[in-house]
Amino acid sequence: MAYWAQTILLVNIITSAARGRVGKEPSTECRKFLYMGTPPTVLEHPSLQFICQHYNKRPRYMTLYNTVDHVPVYSAYTFKRSDGENCVGVPWMYEPQLSTYSGTDEMQPFPRGYMHMNFQDAQAVLDDYANAILYERGTLNPEEHQNEPDDKASTYTLTNAVPMAPDFNNRIWNQQESIIRKRLNNYCHGTSYIVTGITTSGKMIRRENINRVAVPTYMWSAYCCVDYDNNAPYSERYKFPSFAHYGRNEEENNEVVEVSVKDLKKFLKKTTFFEKNFQIFVDDCVPQGSSKMI
Repeated sequence: MAYWAQTILLVNIITSAARGRVGKEPSTECRKFLYMGTPPTVLEHPSLQFICQHYNKRPRYMTLYNTVDHVPVYSAYTFKRSDGENCVGVPWMYEPQLSTYSGTDEMQPFPRGYMHMNFQDAQAVLDDYANAILYERGTLNPEEHQNEPDDKASTYTLTNAVPMAPDFNNRIWNQQESIIRKRLNNYCHGTSYIVTGITTSGKMIRRENINRVAVPTYMWSAYCCVDYDNNAPYSERYKFPSFAHYGRNEEENNEVVEVSVKDLKKFLKKTTFFEKNFQIFVDDCVPQGSSKMI
């Protein structure tokens, strides 16, 4: 079992046997989901893979995925203005690029029968959540932050999902996602880059007496929007060009705290292990020549 206090947010990864848009660095076509094309910088670990998440012939977002603990470390995406409506009838999918038997590099609905045995070593499967009474699947890139039906549908893959306590997921975290959606809808004029991730401490969902899926201790998220409304009310304007939040993944004592990106980094450094120069966004999303202090 890998302990996330040792492995979270890692960048230089040993390439797996999987082909296509999975590897030790973000693919060129998925760098557009990262501010200045640069992923969060930290340490290296062989269990992590960058996945360029493809759906219906297009890249949709990027995920850094742990193939041992079977959860994403973070998902990075660009926010799309939306009214927050949800998809209906979209099946949960898996990542063929982490499969030992696949003829495609686009996410696919889970097959019937035991074909999932071909890829469950490297990723979570539906059976892992079937009897996990205390947790449900929560997405890092939420469909509420996407607009087009295909972008929304692409969030329904287990490589974008982690075990979340139901009250925290449905009441606390989802409410914060709505707050961020409305803020960026109203006051971000340009592209909003979002990175949403987790920390863990070794707690796992077990199936057949085997550790299968790491349970997040904390959820965290940060956005970066350098082209924003300078005439916004101060209560919103000071949260640009970037801001962040985090919350404890529990049924109780799970309130979300909004903080600056710098303060989120300080919190994460206390909660897990990072290198000295750890950053989420280049220069904390402060454009060159700007006097704005985050």
